[in-house]
Amino acid sequence: MVDEPQLKVDRDGSVVVLTMNNPRRRNALTPSMIALMAQAWDEIDADDGIRVAILTGAGDSYCVGGDLADGWMTRGPKEQKAPAADAKPAGTVISEGLLLSRSLTKPLIAAVNGPCLGGGCEMLQQTDIRVAEEHAVFGLPEAKWGLIAGAGSTVRLKRQIPYTKAMEMILTGDPLTAAEAYHFGLVGHVVPTGQSLDKAREIAARVAANGPLAIRNAKAAVINSGWIDEEEARAIERRFVVEVVRSEDAKEGLAAFSAKREPRFTGR
Repeated sequence: MVDEPQLKVDRDGSVVVLTMNNPRRRNALTPSMIALMAQAWDEIDADDGIRVAILTGAGDSYCVGGDLADGWMTRGPKEQKAPAADAKPAGTVISEGLLLSRSLTKPLIAAVNGPCLGGGCEMLQQTDIRVAEEHAVFGLPEAKWGLIAGAGSTVRLKRQIPYTKAMEMILTGDPLTAAEAYHFGLVGHVVPTGQSLDKAREIAARVAANGPLAIRNAKAAVINSGWIDEEEARAIERRFVVEVVRSEDAKEGLAAFSAKREPRFTGR
């Protein structure tokens, strides 16, 4: 039996739906999935016939973040393994796939059909319009495992929701309910269970009916004027992230996660 690809791409006219497809692991991010996402972003941006993209998850989860049990997240760029067919360095592929070092030029809508945690929540911050099902939860649990929400959250989250709530999410690792996420502005719509993709398609159709040049330039104007210092801010974030992921605490956190026990941190 051939395994299904970890990213499904379905096109309906000018709208394309990307589905993170690792349901047995609640759509945990793997290098393979991220490489497929990086490729998909390139293809979406290059195709003038695509007006809007939607990102969702298979099964009853959106994305619970990186697969911590695999340990790939704490490897340095030189240790990462990129697909052989990809000419880009592995670190570049991962950064682009997670929408850390790039922004899609087309509107990107999130259809959050379940838990949206860690790297899934960090990617969410690079989407433009967000629909969540009422049972969804949103969180950055990295600190609980000796890690840091460093795929953009220390830069972006405080710009998108109130500073104090962003800090609470980052420092405690505690999640928000869908209702709380709506209240603080992290998502724009909350819908009944099973209806996030339908709502996202409805919004996508309305966006796709508008002038494509106007839409593309409107998004570019918002990003370039609103987050003009983001690249510099991310350089600062990277320095702190590197220190954390190379620490003994990070190794202990991942070991504790795999062993299903409480971590014993030492601050080193």
